[in-house]
Amino acid sequence: MRITVFGAGGAAGSRIVAEAIDRNHQVTAVARDATRFTALHPGARHVVGDALNPDTVAALSSGQNLVISATRPAPGQEQDLPDTARALLAGLSRTGVRLILLGGAGSLRLPGDPERTVVQDPGFPAAWRPIALACNEQLAVCQADGHVDWAYLSPAAVLEPGKHTGTYRVGTDELLVDDDGNSTISMEDLAVAVLDEAEHPRHHRTRFTVGY
Repeated sequence: MRITVFGAGGAAGSRIVAEAIDRNHQVTAVARDATRFTALHPGARHVVGDALNPDTVAALSSGQNLVISATRPAPGQEQDLPDTARALLAGLSRTGVRLILLGGAGSLRLPGDPERTVVQDPGFPAAWRPIALACNEQLAVCQADGHVDWAYLSPAAVLEPGKHTGTYRVGTDELLVDDDGNSTISMEDLAVAVLDEAEHPRHHRTRFTVGY
């Protein structure tokens, strides 16, 4: 496949790029800052670009099979998330290319408490609320779109660098937790899930979640 990855220089994005290269896909890795390219797999085509620009999205998705977005804003710029979703959808509506958008877990329902979401849990850290609420808006932007074939991936509550096990569970709108009540997945296995969805699409204009 020919895949464009926005946010390729980030922790999750760089792992998605590496996973795609390891599976022999042709990857265009897009970052806003060229200094981030040093952390990327050398097998990718490195391009400076901004997912907030629909013209850039259209240009870098033309002729591709898939666009993956793993952008993450700096603190205080959380509004970039829904704005980027709008730009991605606007650009991709011109090219007809599919989108997998990496989002957040805040909008997932709590296990055993379907009336509340993760961000509504009284124990949810206040410092995480701005990014969680921005992710919620990001999802709403996607859900309002009727033109692009998008899939929104909400990871487990804790997403950190870790091991590449190749195993994970898939859910829909409820937070996945293990037998001890923990909700986690490594960035490496998140990349596996993203590429599995890329190669075998199962989610169209809907959200799904992955976790251990």
